[in-house]
Amino acid sequence: MGLTKSELFKKRQNRIAVLAKAFDHPARVAILEYILAHETCICNDLVDVLPLSQSTITQHLKELKQIGIIKGEVEGPKVNYCIDEHVWEEAKDMFITMFSKFVKKNCC
Repeated sequence: MGLTKSELFKKRQNRIAVLAKAFDHPARVAILEYILAHETCICNDLVDVLPLSQSTITQHLKELKQIGIIKGEVEGPKVNYCIDEHVWEEAKDMFITMFSKFVKKNCC
């Protein structure tokens, strides 16, 4: 296994990198947009609206849940997912802070 050297970076930088993984695939972006638009969704709904198989959607949901940006509850044979409000706000604040540091300069 290769060493990622993530321990050489600040805790904030590592956290931003983890949160950014939620947006590093268009399927995850589509899943997040769907959940945001519907406030709560059932995993099976996603199969009807995304051009992906159930197993692929499940893998993306697993990744999003591991990142912490969504949370889910099992209700019988279905799993309901929604945005984790605290993590969503954390991500929003971190990205806004980072993006707001950009000042246009006469460079390159």
